[in-house]
Amino acid sequence: MNKFRAFRIGLLMFICVAMPALTQARDVASMDKWEAIDFSKQSITREQLKDVPQEELSILRGIVFGRHGRIFKDPDIKAYLTKRAWYRANPQFQNSMLNERERGNLDLIREAETEKHSHVEPGDMRWWQSRALTLEQLGEHTNAEWTILRAEIEAIHGQRFDDQPWLQQYFDDRYWYSPAANYNPRSLSKTEVANIETINGAQKQQRNVALSPGDMEHFENAAVTEPMLNGLSLYELRLLRNEFYARHGRQFKTDWLAQYFAGQPWYEPRGDSKEPELSPTEAKNVESIVRYENQLKEGLTTKPVSKALLDGLFVEDARKLRNEIYARHGRVFKDKWLNKYFGSFDWYKPNSAYSDSSLSMLERQNVAAILAYEKVATSAADAVEG
Repeated sequence: MNKFRAFRIGLLMFICVAMPALTQARDVASMDKWEAIDFSKQSITREQLKDVPQEELSILRGIVFGRHGRIFKDPDIKAYLTKRAWYRANPQFQNSMLNERERGNLDLIREAETEKHSHVEPGDMRWWQSRALTLEQLGEHTNAEWTILRAEIEAIHGQRFDDQPWLQQYFDDRYWYSPAANYNPRSLSKTEVANIETINGAQKQQRNVALSPGDMEHFENAAVTEPMLNGLSLYELRLLRNEFYARHGRQFKTDWLAQYFAGQPWYEPRGDSKEPELSPTEAKNVESIVRYENQLKEGLTTKPVSKALLDGLFVEDARKLRNEIYARHGRVFKDKWLNKYFGSFDWYKPNSAYSDSSLSMLERQNVAAILAYEKVATSAADAVEG
């Protein structure tokens, strides 16, 4: 009996050790046929990809890029490529290294991946240009993913995102992206505009917020109340209050605001630089948003940063919040975008003699708390890899 028990234990141990190796061997064998293809000279077909599992498709995409040494952050693709004898990591990889045949093959692979996704994911929107999205198809996403999904619809038409450097970098890294010299937001189809609205609605529902930039058309004669603003970032609040002016055609001198509103399909700038006149209700709404914005901003220096304020932020937003504390004391930033961003506010007074010693103890604690959050938060640039 003891011998039989020992035999069973030994057999189980052998299976536990052998099965992963056998599975890995099968996986490697299943990819051999793809590795034998020169994707720069040979085109694959939809029929070839029809029954390929989703996880194998992502590896296949990695092989096409990997022939040029692209370094992936995706752990599965990275692990696969680093075990290939032919793979040579190239930190200088650029999408310009891909020829048209490789790009066509990547399009087919990404299309096949899209069809197998249970919910829409970043990278899928090129195949939703003429199909209407539903809330059920969207599923749940991180804030970074929501931002990318919405922006991807515009990026397909060449929109630039200089007002959000991390987002611009994300699309610069996409093999299919080509920035337009003169992007026209009216090039979006009715379906694409509707899909953006659906994405905005889904994100608001998941974040449990009442408003988002783009909603101010509904508040020309309706009041924006403080509870409606709960959960919005300082960046979003600034967009909301400026949207009232944008909907009356204001021409913005501030770069990041001008770039943002120029990308909105509803924006029609005035023919002159005169300040547009808001309705009494709109003017009160701007005051309400400014008052709430000031409360949030003042809170960074008067009370400890709450977990609720940080939850859901990705690194880029948290970093912007932390720099808000420094900006209130006039710090001059090495980052040109931050200097332009904070320079657009009347309260920002650059101080070449700035020192961290000017921060209060509470401000230092808040800086430390936000910095600690940044170290564990997901970077928007790393959250999705297309």
